[in-house]
Amino acid sequence: MSVRLRLALSYAGFLMVAGTLLLVAVWVFLLRYVPDRAVLINRDDGLTGVFPVRSALLDVFAPRAAAVLAFLLVFGLVGGWILAGRMLAPLTRITDATRTATNGSLSHRIRLPGRNDEFRELADAFDTMLARIEAHVCEQQRFAANASHELRTPLAVSKSLLDLARADPDQDTGRIIDRLHTVNTRAIEATEALLLLSRAHQWSFTREPVDLSLVAEEAAETLLPLAEKRGVTIETGGDIAPALGSQPLLLQLVTNLVQNAIVHNLPDRGTVRVTTAVGPVSAVLTVENTGDVLTPHQVPTLTEPFQRGTERLRADHAGVGLGLAIVKTITGAHDGTLTLTPRPGGGLRVTVDLPAGRRPHPPCR
Repeated sequence: MSVRLRLALSYAGFLMVAGTLLLVAVWVFLLRYVPDRAVLINRDDGLTGVFPVRSALLDVFAPRAAAVLAFLLVFGLVGGWILAGRMLAPLTRITDATRTATNGSLSHRIRLPGRNDEFRELADAFDTMLARIEAHVCEQQRFAANASHELRTPLAVSKSLLDLARADPDQDTGRIIDRLHTVNTRAIEATEALLLLSRAHQWSFTREPVDLSLVAEEAAETLLPLAEKRGVTIETGGDIAPALGSQPLLLQLVTNLVQNAIVHNLPDRGTVRVTTAVGPVSAVLTVENTGDVLTPHQVPTLTEPFQRGTERLRADHAGVGLGLAIVKTITGAHDGTLTLTPRPGGGLRVTVDLPAGRRPHPPCR
């Protein structure tokens, strides 16, 4: 049976029980105050008679009680069916919206009117879920389109180089091989970054205290050759900042930020500053660099996959446009907050706010 029919039967059954109890109460009342027999005296002729009052009352009461119960049964079924339909109408709208979403239309919203009851809360939660799914699907579609474009470009360049070598055997094969090596390296980097980003939402790791200051120093030391090659100075400092998370992932996060700050910097005598701090409930990592002036509308797009600035396009260490996207994903996996702010004199300031871990105990003296 449907829920509506079960509710209608429940309403009718409740009315039948309530009506039966009411009629029983009336009958008990009548039995208490009405005598079993009554004596009737005729004053004119002096005749007397005894009449069974209760039996006569029962003959009158029983059919009327049955009629009342029959009316309550019909009224309960009809009224219960109507009331159940009105009460389940919001659930029907939610079900229709679910079927619509199942068929692939994620733009549909319930927008249930009325007071804020349980059905309204369920409909609002469903609308919120649909909005998030739609945004996620759109993001995945953009990501797939951009990824296809990024992987197609090096393959197209490789094909052109091979066609050129085949058409002209007298070409300098060493130069062609060097270009093919560069293009192939770029394709491998793009593929590895794509694999890393595709597994980002499936990361499961044990959370443990990780000192961001040590992680920052390790990342800066690793990227020092790249910074020296580009004439960029790396400065590290700050307090011991224990964050709660995964050491390898946080090292990947800081490395991406520092590498991005080096690549997006001034052509010569640029600076990258990495600092750490600790708050009451958070550990804060800040990476800022000199560079081109960024407009406020450019900054929010930098964490989108395959977003490149002009400096990265002409750099000899061209990345694949996934560095900050991976940073954003790692930060979200650690329940942290990523903030990008353009510096007034040019460049970018990136702040990562992560849940704090326990501070290490000071050494005994």
